[in-house]
Amino acid sequence: MSADAVVVGSGPNGLVAAVTLARAGRKVLLLEAAGRFGGGLRSGELTLPGRVHDLGATVMAMALASPAFRELGLKGVEFAHPAVPVAHPLDDRPAALVHRDPGRTAEGLGRDAGAWLATAGAAARAGFPLVELLLKPLGPWDVPVRTFAQAARFGVAGALPATTLARRAFRTVEGRALIAGMAAHSVLDLRSPITAGYGLLLATLAHLVGWPLVRGGSQVLADALVAELRSLGGEAVAGHRVRRLAELSAPTIVLDVTPRQLLAMADLPAGYRRRLERFRYGPGVFKLDWALDGPVPWRDPAVAGAGTVHLGGTLEEIALSEAEMAAGRHSPRPYVLLVQPYAADPARGGHTLWAYCHVPSGSTVDMTDAIETQIERYAPGFRDRVLARHAMGPADLEAANPNLVGGDIGGGMASLVQFLRRPVWSPAPWRTPLPGVFLCSSSTPPGAGVHGVGGWQAARLALRPDGPEPSKP
Repeated sequence: MSADAVVVGSGPNGLVAAVTLARAGRKVLLLEAAGRFGGGLRSGELTLPGRVHDLGATVMAMALASPAFRELGLKGVEFAHPAVPVAHPLDDRPAALVHRDPGRTAEGLGRDAGAWLATAGAAARAGFPLVELLLKPLGPWDVPVRTFAQAARFGVAGALPATTLARRAFRTVEGRALIAGMAAHSVLDLRSPITAGYGLLLATLAHLVGWPLVRGGSQVLADALVAELRSLGGEAVAGHRVRRLAELSAPTIVLDVTPRQLLAMADLPAGYRRRLERFRYGPGVFKLDWALDGPVPWRDPAVAGAGTVHLGGTLEEIALSEAEMAAGRHSPRPYVLLVQPYAADPARGGHTLWAYCHVPSGSTVDMTDAIETQIERYAPGFRDRVLARHAMGPADLEAANPNLVGGDIGGGMASLVQFLRRPVWSPAPWRTPLPGVFLCSSSTPPGAGVHGVGGWQAARLALRPDGPEPSKP
């Protein structure tokens, strides 16, 4: 196929870039090194035949909130919502629950009701315009003027370390634990700046759009995007690894790769190369998938209805666990992020479950016992339900998806400095110095998550009037 645009990599950003370019009339060729499309959206039978497991992302809050996905308006993808988006079990009291309704969430927090409504509740009331500002920090923006004031208020709290916000704004064990569990998604020491912002954004999305799953597995979303591309005349080829940019010939090339891969693929100007070489990757994760003979036997029955469960106990325990990880050590009681898809989507062949904990980059330590011990802490008898398990450490994750360098599922460290310089400081960080070559992975703004905004922004840059012209009929 003679293409106007070649997209390398079929993660969420690469897929969105390909469809956006094709809808604008470009002849698009999508190339994927793996045998299946999707990157972090792939699903497969990891444990037993007929059991559908997501290899990467399962929870799709950002997909529903993303301006990129909302513009695409894909058909044929059904989102399933659990009864409770997020649960946070505690040892000596009922679990803290995040409901779609911020008022109902606040009621469960007692003395912290007002604090929750003033933070996550206020951001949720600001709605999609605020989320658009947060997901498009460099614009372009099409939001009401008042949204900038709302974003400023969000930023005052969000710039804080999660530990600081939790202790200043919240008084209860439950309220502080919820903030810690949300903020720990950042894979940072919770004493670091902007970790509160990551937590508040995720809590906001739970109220605004929920934390849904794709019915049938995340692969369904990837396949829908590939089908849309092909319906527009594009071509998608799996099992084709691009090692050097010189192999490609097209006016526009969009790369869903991280800086390390770009450095290996291209001859770059010396200054840009040095800046990419300073890019920092974050810690890794150790992931487990299970096939169970029934639901997890949670001590608190309310946790059974949650799609996502944060395990780790109090603010102090989670902060200690993440500090250990950030210092290059393995916590004996790690923070565990667990997803029980069957709570929303029973059409996955039975009770499947996955969880991960954070580990130092490239870790070779088997964290199976540590993770399962944390689950048993809140669900005695869990191990008796296990029919089969599948483990993936950082090396396994990177082998399955080279963008997961050292097991880093976020495309790079999410620190304050790198939030502002991702992957380099630039008003248009998706554009490289090479003419017509763009970068769109989660190593570009706004970072990790199934939102497709990096691919959307890269494609929009490529479609500017001064960009390459589409083929003439």
